[in-house]
Amino acid sequence: MSTGDWIEAGLDELELTEHGDSTPLPVVAIVGRPNVGKSTLVNRIIGRREAVVEDVPGVTRDRVTYDANWRGRRFTVVDTGGWDPDATGMNLRIAEQAQVAVELADVIVFVVDATVGATDADEIVGSVLRQSGKPVILAANKVDNQQLELEAAGLWSLGLGEPYPVSALHGRSSGDLLDVILDGLPETPEVTFEAERGPARVALLGKPNVGKSSLLNKLAGEERVLVDPMAGTTRDPVDELVELGGRTWRFVDTAGIRRRDRELQGADFYAAMRTRAALERTEVAIVLIDASEPLTEQDLRIIGLVIESGRAMVVAFNKWDLVDEDRRYYLEKEIDRQLVRTPWALRVNISAKTGRHLDRLVPALEKALDSWSTRVPTARLNAFLTELVQQTPPPVRGGKQPKILFATQASVEPPKFVLFTSGWLEETYRRFIERRIREEFGFAGSPIDVTMKIREKRPKKDK
Repeated sequence: MSTGDWIEAGLDELELTEHGDSTPLPVVAIVGRPNVGKSTLVNRIIGRREAVVEDVPGVTRDRVTYDANWRGRRFTVVDTGGWDPDATGMNLRIAEQAQVAVELADVIVFVVDATVGATDADEIVGSVLRQSGKPVILAANKVDNQQLELEAAGLWSLGLGEPYPVSALHGRSSGDLLDVILDGLPETPEVTFEAERGPARVALLGKPNVGKSSLLNKLAGEERVLVDPMAGTTRDPVDELVELGGRTWRFVDTAGIRRRDRELQGADFYAAMRTRAALERTEVAIVLIDASEPLTEQDLRIIGLVIESGRAMVVAFNKWDLVDEDRRYYLEKEIDRQLVRTPWALRVNISAKTGRHLDRLVPALEKALDSWSTRVPTARLNAFLTELVQQTPPPVRGGKQPKILFATQASVEPPKFVLFTSGWLEETYRRFIERRIREEFGFAGSPIDVTMKIREKRPKKDK
């Protein structure tokens, strides 16, 4: 399979530009019936709790990929939803995503619950896997003791060779299973040099059912992630490489943030935590808001989450085609009023369903990223502030007027400015400076941070 084919397949953790070679990492697909412990096994393989796990079937719904490393070998692990041959509705589409993962994989790990034994569904899935022509490793999961290890031998009946007993929950024999997986993987060249930064990473955030997955599928031109009218379809962050505007972007479709963290339970709690972690790994966020409904506290909290993370931001008002002309005028006014603290956020009105104005997303993303990495020369910054302070001096505090002695931009991504002062600057004056810096230097789509460092008073010398 060519590099272009991998990009079209959308496997997110291949990181072609980060490994110094055009050969993608080998792929291991973890498949099996619902609730046999696939996501628990994925967490065990990658060595961290990334995949959402809960003791109910159907928690994982999309095919989700992770980067793994064992004995110095790197590979991509694809976690899939439960593969039920008799599935209908959304469960059928989950099973279809699992089949796609099988087609793209180099090695397949078929997970079976050893405490239950081979079911009719396992027999059917096993038959499909035998016909795939791919190396299949049969993992007999939930083997927590020697007695169950003997019972796991009954899985030879699936015709997939030797069953490898393992306890994904407790880690029993997981190293042995990883050794077997490595033996089945194709060889990959060693990294010989440090490559340039990979594609820009874009997080898709918003309430459940606001259209995040629909937008990703529309941008990709195919159904990469599962879409269903039921809210909360996406649980794990799903990364996809998408070609847009002549460049490759890494889009991260995240779980919808339902309520405050303290009100979340089970899979929703861990999904929210993974959404936050996914945001920290990106450079820019698209916050999707349903334009057909009034802005809610939930929408504003999500925008606040992006601001706290220091990421560049584009606010996309989805379902704009459902808003009539009269309502659009008043909606714009409402948006201006409710986003008064974030006037710098770039706004785009789109329809993920029809594709309306999706071409405006890339210019907005590029502008936000440019702002996020902009550095103002120190001399120019200080000349600007000197003139600004002459026109509008800081408020007097404690009978003395503080002075701005010097200013510098301490960092980018996000831009941070430090003001060296002779005294305390009121918060309102610091906000005034931030607003004027934006007017002078731009920073559309990017948060900026303005802090101060007060000069310590020098001790008086003894006469």
